[in-house]
Amino acid sequence: MEKYEFNKRFSTCQQKVATIASIVKPDQLREQISTLEGTMSDPSFWNDQETAKKVSADVANKKDQLNEFLSLQQALQDLTEFIDMADDSLASDLETMLVELESLLEEAELHFMLSGNYDHLDCVIEIHPGAGGTESQDWANMLFDMYLRYAQTHGLTYQVLEYQTGEEAGIKSASILIKGKFSYGYLKGENGVHRLVRISPFDSGARRHTSFASVEVIPDLNETIDVQIKEEDLRIDTYRASGAGGQHINTTDSAVRITHLPTGVVVSVQNERSQIANRKRAMDVLLAKLVQLKEQENKDHISELAGEKREINFGSQIRSYVLHPYMLVKDHRTDTEHAQPDKVLAGDLDVFIRAYLKDQAL
Repeated sequence: MEKYEFNKRFSTCQQKVATIASIVKPDQLREQISTLEGTMSDPSFWNDQETAKKVSADVANKKDQLNEFLSLQQALQDLTEFIDMADDSLASDLETMLVELESLLEEAELHFMLSGNYDHLDCVIEIHPGAGGTESQDWANMLFDMYLRYAQTHGLTYQVLEYQTGEEAGIKSASILIKGKFSYGYLKGENGVHRLVRISPFDSGARRHTSFASVEVIPDLNETIDVQIKEEDLRIDTYRASGAGGQHINTTDSAVRITHLPTGVVVSVQNERSQIANRKRAMDVLLAKLVQLKEQENKDHISELAGEKREINFGSQIRSYVLHPYMLVKDHRTDTEHAQPDKVLAGDLDVFIRAYLKDQAL
């Protein structure tokens, strides 16, 4: 690498670390951690379990943030010191260290973009097919598999909360709880309508079809929520679970569907082993959805959490997956493209997630 190019990239790294330092404020962060740890050392700290859980999680998040910044700062310092002592024979080592620093910076930039109130939480993904019967139901099932594969390849765990099969193929609806740090922060940009263009495997004439499915991403609010729900505002139905056999769910008679009558919000859960457990999980998801509505001051504007509600049809999609007559996935919000739809459908969503987060941070 030419010295000019190296110096240019190194200078960019220095500027980025300085910018992150101004955001993180490491000295202030240390003081906050120290204060919170002092609170946790009080013998009465665990008397209030809910508050203690929040404070403990807050301390853990702050420590992770501080440690990530310190690792970044150390990498920059190591490279700076090596530059001062290196000669031309060590150029390849300098290049390696610079690439490693740039990689750390790329990850750090993403993490520090995840500063929303709920970005650090787990999330629930709900998938619903649009009009079109079997075609859309099959597309919804492809999205379901895509998110499971994303979770698997990123070291996240998941639990299928609901999986309602279609009459011929695909699904009528599904919901997945995805667990892992910043799950909601990374996946919140998946919220919206997804469009598929392909030669239909269900069309004997091998014609091209366009299908739609909606994805809703909800933070899993495992903390006290300031939303009151009246018992008379709920309709609770129970039914037999149905799904893809042992692959996704444990078929029981204990599935629960809760409808919040004032808002029309509906939540279904069927994968827990008892009706009581299904009802508790359904209430958790319902609370999270009602928080979304509460935080949305004007329903005509985009909600920070749930995004703009759109019809599941032409002109409303956030992303298109074209398998015919050419191969391309395009996100219409950021104009990000991927020329290998098979990889995207196998869970390779990073390019879209990064582009969305960077776009929102601008």
